[in-house]
This record gives sequence, C-alpha cells and structure tokens, in this order.
Amino acid sequence: MPNFLNSGDSFPSITLCLVGGGTFSLPDDFETSMTIALFYRGHW
Repeated sequence: MPNFLNSGDSFPSITLCLVGGGTFSLPDDFETSMTIALFYRGHW
C-alpha cells in the first residue's frame, strides 16, 4: 500500500537524474519552501 503525505508532512528527500547530466535533489535544491512539484511520466 502506498504511503501518502498528509497536511503538514515534510516532503521526502529524493534525488533525480537529469536528462542532460547531473542531479536535482528534492526538496533541497528549491529556493523557497512554497513549491509545487509535477511529475509527468510522458508517453509510453
């Protein structure tokens, strides 16, 4: 069963590999605490 975030929960730390190389860490690499992250899987 998946774990869902509840109101007030901290976003878990995730490191993503970027297409052009390098990585991006969520939520550490965001400049503000008020951010929306949208994950789009694209076309399979």
